[in-house]
Amino acid sequence: MATGTEGALSPVTAIALVGALGVGSQWLAWRLRMPAIVLMLVAGILIGPVLGIFDPIRDIGPLTGPMISIAVAIILFEGGLTLNFHALRDAAVGVKRLVFIGAPLGWLTSALALRYGAGLSWESAAVFGGIMIVTGPTVIAPLLRSARLSRRPAALLQWEAIVNDPIGALAAVLAFSVVSVLTVAGTTPQEATMELVIGIAFASFLGTAAGFGIARSFKNALVPEYMKVPVLFTVLLAAFALSDAVLHESGLLAVTIMGIVIANANLPSYTELLRFKEHATVLLVSGVFILLAANLDFAALAKLNLWQAVLFVALVVLVARPVTVFISLLGSGLPWREQVLIAFTGPRGVVLIAVAGLFGDRLNALGFEDAALIGPLAFVLVAVTVVLHGFTLAPFARFLGLTGASTPGVILIGGSKFTTGLAEALKKADIPVLMTDPNFGHLRGARAAGISTFSGDILSEAAEHRLEFINYGTLVCATDNDAYNTLVATDLAPEYGRENVFQITREKSDSARHQLPTTLGGRDLGPDLGFTDLEQLIREGWTFRITPLSDEFTLDHWRSQRPDSYLMGTIGDSGTIKFVKSDAEIKAGSALRLLSLRPPDGTTDAQPPADAAS
Repeated sequence: MATGTEGALSPVTAIALVGALGVGSQWLAWRLRMPAIVLMLVAGILIGPVLGIFDPIRDIGPLTGPMISIAVAIILFEGGLTLNFHALRDAAVGVKRLVFIGAPLGWLTSALALRYGAGLSWESAAVFGGIMIVTGPTVIAPLLRSARLSRRPAALLQWEAIVNDPIGALAAVLAFSVVSVLTVAGTTPQEATMELVIGIAFASFLGTAAGFGIARSFKNALVPEYMKVPVLFTVLLAAFALSDAVLHESGLLAVTIMGIVIANANLPSYTELLRFKEHATVLLVSGVFILLAANLDFAALAKLNLWQAVLFVALVVLVARPVTVFISLLGSGLPWREQVLIAFTGPRGVVLIAVAGLFGDRLNALGFEDAALIGPLAFVLVAVTVVLHGFTLAPFARFLGLTGASTPGVILIGGSKFTTGLAEALKKADIPVLMTDPNFGHLRGARAAGISTFSGDILSEAAEHRLEFINYGTLVCATDNDAYNTLVATDLAPEYGRENVFQITREKSDSARHQLPTTLGGRDLGPDLGFTDLEQLIREGWTFRITPLSDEFTLDHWRSQRPDSYLMGTIGDSGTIKFVKSDAEIKAGSALRLLSLRPPDGTTDAQPPADAAS
């Protein structure tokens, strides 16, 4: 291991360690079904203040602060890039209230919690209270991904977090300007106000201009496809730097506005840009959390009065946040369950720690000794809310009935006899199922069987607004059009995970002109048969059956008794369906059920109770 000084890591080694721990924590959290933020926090504290392996200031040096600032700017830009106004229909009223009423009200309630809970002076409480408006998009996004919230409360929390982040930073700038005027000679209130107004106006103009410029150049093909992401990154960093040079922290506002403008410009390449930015954000969120946790100073934490810190966090979580949300959403028409969920969900994240540390140092330089507590208080608040909401958001949302189905369902694309039969089998196995087809008549059989249906294109904007996609974890493309199946599977694979997207076997074609690339599409479903063959089997009387396995009736027994049947999938004890190939080797357990397509032979299994027609 290369080191520069005794016990220090080289910058390259340090950055590699941060990346490995960040991504490794996210992967481990996925495997253990735990909140990733919690593991990243623990990993950073372990390698930093606990074991002393990594010290950001020692190992990376003065670049630590700028790296965190740029990472936060990119994270906020990516957040703005997800804020499409078309997706705001159901939550528009709530978002406006949480921003225009909730932000100033949250500033006031947070300042009161700091003054009477943590014992800070009014000056320090006013500055830190402004920063506490933020609810952390770096934390909200992973939590929403794991909690699988319903569409409207998820949209409210996401929009509030991203829009209020730059507002919180600017509130801190405003409060600090006022404090500076009152404590530093030679600065007039008019000068401070003018500086703030000019900074906000410049940031807004710059963000809007940069967003429109990118959108126009991309639409008019002024930038080649392979250069779009590099150009986007360059303009983003330039906008952030220029705005920050005019007014510190206003760069966050500029990049957020830039992202929102691009999100609503209807760019043809928008989806590709968004996915790339999502991947970059996963890396940046991981890295920033590891850096901040590793940079924690236990000596600074020791300055906190334990009971005051506990009282402060309790007031923020149980009083300030709920009061702010309930007053903001009063008369909004939102169901009370959604209001309760939002009121008690307010995790703080990277932006709070980064900006709090900056203004804590500045206030301390002005002579406010209690400002030294701002950084430690920010870290305690982030740590508590991350752990609290990381472990409680999903069960709390389930208790309120605001999550997807407990058993992830299946979306069947295409209305036909084959998909109708499969849907009926899944429904009788208590697996949520939805059938979609652009042709209303193709869904007649499914509607008659009581299957949930959507008449329209699954890729349409109407489907995005009307369907609760979080209720479903598996996608099966089974229309009579191989190209359409491949298109849907390819487009939605990043959303569901490629391991959960299937399509029926493509029809064999002797002509190379009609063969689709094997790199596109989803995984093959069941037997090696195309749409025409599968439909013919159903017409001949083939049916879907579900067979429970037991210690007496094993998978080998089933295979020997049903050599002509096609194995379609397995259903675990949790009710989750897993589609497999007919010849797949599976680990059979006593609680496993087999989903198969069986010929109309009229025979029964050797163990009658084990086979239930679905």
